[in-house]
Amino acid sequence: MSSEVEFNPCLATLPVYQPGRPIEEVARELGLEPGSIIKLASNENPLGPSRRAVAAMRNALGKAHLYPDGSAFHLKQKLATHLGVTTSNLVLGNGSNEVLEMVGHAMLRPGTGAVVSQYCFAVYPIVTALSGAALTVVPARNHGHDLDAMLAAIRDDTRVVFVANPNNPTGTTASPAQLESFVQAVPSHVLIVLDEAYIEFLDGALDLLPGIRDGSRPNLLLVRTFSKIHGLAGIRLGYGIGHPDLIAQLEKVREPFNVNAVAQAGAVAALDDQSHAVRTRKNNQRGLKLYSKTLKKLGLEYVPSTANFVLVRVGDGLKVFSGLQKLGVITRPMAGYQLPEWIRISIGTSEENERCLAALTQVLGLNLPGTKVP
Repeated sequence: MSSEVEFNPCLATLPVYQPGRPIEEVARELGLEPGSIIKLASNENPLGPSRRAVAAMRNALGKAHLYPDGSAFHLKQKLATHLGVTTSNLVLGNGSNEVLEMVGHAMLRPGTGAVVSQYCFAVYPIVTALSGAALTVVPARNHGHDLDAMLAAIRDDTRVVFVANPNNPTGTTASPAQLESFVQAVPSHVLIVLDEAYIEFLDGALDLLPGIRDGSRPNLLLVRTFSKIHGLAGIRLGYGIGHPDLIAQLEKVREPFNVNAVAQAGAVAALDDQSHAVRTRKNNQRGLKLYSKTLKKLGLEYVPSTANFVLVRVGDGLKVFSGLQKLGVITRPMAGYQLPEWIRISIGTSEENERCLAALTQVLGLNLPGTKVP
């Protein structure tokens, strides 16, 4: 008998987010040993979390029977000091994805709209669709944001414009001058959600925190995460930085106890270990140079990246993704992002990067002297 339960009509066409495949799943499917597989699919930190963060999280487990601090007092204090803002400028999320969902709940509804770029992060269209709002997709320029065209696409009913800088999945970045001009030009009735999940990997990034500190950017929300530079993707912790009036509205739609005690403890300790972030950046820079050099030798088109991944054109993206999996290398096919000829490869350790490039060479039937699959 069919159900007579009526669902939200937005669900009928709601896109579904497809995460990178976990190592254990691939091992079961292909009969491989989990220890023989490397995952370069989800832009995770290949160095793992800070040792200080691990120790703090282990210690927090002893109080797992207690609810976490719902206001995350100590974490907000530490984060505010780190950023040079006040705690009233901060909202915490179960990953930065939840902060994006808060924006949808607080800002979007039927009759309003959001503007995004082609090849944008998949969560922006999902949040918009779930809110019943209209989505305007602006064609990309060289795989990146065309900020002038996005500005022109803003209408009276537009409430949010989403910009990722650096952008996922392309790794492209707007110049500081372009971004500053865009932020200044967006109408005051539109919330600019600037997704800075990969900002720590970017040299010479535009610092928009002064406008948050002095209150001159009331329609700007910076969204960041502990998943990438701090290597804490598994505990799910992100945050938004904005004007106190904006943050107060987002707090109204935040789930109670949305940041667990283990995550809070790990994040506080991670902020005290900046040497780990420095090591992560150096490892990432080495990896990007290796991929750039090798992909050029192989004659493969790629998008120069400022994040911790690289987008590579391989022909049949799904076929190459499957071939790499059989060799124990998990990457990310990009058909879901309208890029069926491309795969995205996260930067790993030096050994993982070498192995991935050797496997890619083999799957594509190319010849690069000195490479082999372990």
